[in-house]
Amino acid sequence: MTFDEARAQFPVLDRFAYLNAGSAGPLPRAAVEAAQARLERDLAEGRSGSAYIEELFEQRERIRGGIAAVLGTTPEQVALTDSTTRGCQIVVGGLDLGPDDEVVTSEEEHFGLAGPLHASGARVVMVEADEDALLSAVTARTRLIAVSHVLWTTGRRLDLARLRRGDGPPLLVDGAQSAGAIPVDLAGADFYTVSAQKWLCAPAPTGALFVRDPEQLRVTLPSMFSPQTYATDGSFVPKNGARRYDSGWIAAPTLAGLEAALGVHPEWRYETAAETAARCRELLAPLVEMVSPAGHSTLVSFRPPGDPTELVATLHEQGVIVRELPGRNLVRASCGWWTSEEDLRRLADGVAAAA
Repeated sequence: MTFDEARAQFPVLDRFAYLNAGSAGPLPRAAVEAAQARLERDLAEGRSGSAYIEELFEQRERIRGGIAAVLGTTPEQVALTDSTTRGCQIVVGGLDLGPDDEVVTSEEEHFGLAGPLHASGARVVMVEADEDALLSAVTARTRLIAVSHVLWTTGRRLDLARLRRGDGPPLLVDGAQSAGAIPVDLAGADFYTVSAQKWLCAPAPTGALFVRDPEQLRVTLPSMFSPQTYATDGSFVPKNGARRYDSGWIAAPTLAGLEAALGVHPEWRYETAAETAARCRELLAPLVEMVSPAGHSTLVSFRPPGDPTELVATLHEQGVIVRELPGRNLVRASCGWWTSEEDLRRLADGVAAAA
């Protein structure tokens, strides 16, 4: 697949320099067509019967295998969820944290992770988003270290292997800005979340959760997919592997779109996305204060000389879609493997004109 062929899968790119996959990726035509086809089928044939349910279960297993391939793991260690936030909730709830426990996290976390941590009842210790600072904050009361692989604010990538010590607390990783954007190495991660609607370009709500040792995490948010067997009083024997953590019902059209989206990514996606992010930095560096470290991720965050809200609005009028990071005086460009040189130049020209 050539770059032009790969890029042509996303109709939005005909009109916009779409640089916001860190929020939601561009939808490929194949995903929308698959979802529409499933809706039409359900409209004509209904949504019931054992064959209908069995087909959905088979599709979920194919998707589980596709997510596992993205993460470099086995399907048995992957649960299907509707978001990164849900994955974080599953882990935090399953660890039975309480007021006598501590959780160590960074000051740069998205609410999708920080919210469940604070709701757990444990003492949340927030430190600088730095490996040494995080490890220094660990005490005998620490039950969990919880961080993003790639920070949604600056695009810095944390070294997961450094954070997970053999005798230390388990590591929960928010993979919203990494899965599908950069090669994922799960070394060190006990739990790893996926937001499929971002860099995997799937419909929402879709996501996944990697669980290294499913036997060590209690099921506290059971769904119809959790039990192998169950009794009328609600007691149940959970399924083997991470399937026991599958959360809620994902609609058939959404599943169809997700499966199709997993099939549109070329083999060269990671190398191209990294080169695109580097080129974005090169074009913007003379114009703004660069915040993202070089070579860490596909996010390029910068501090413009003027008001970031106005800049984002102005760029949108010019057909360039980026995101403001509220309260941080930052603008973020998300560079995907589909991003072209023309997209980046439109961004740079717009920033220069607004300066």
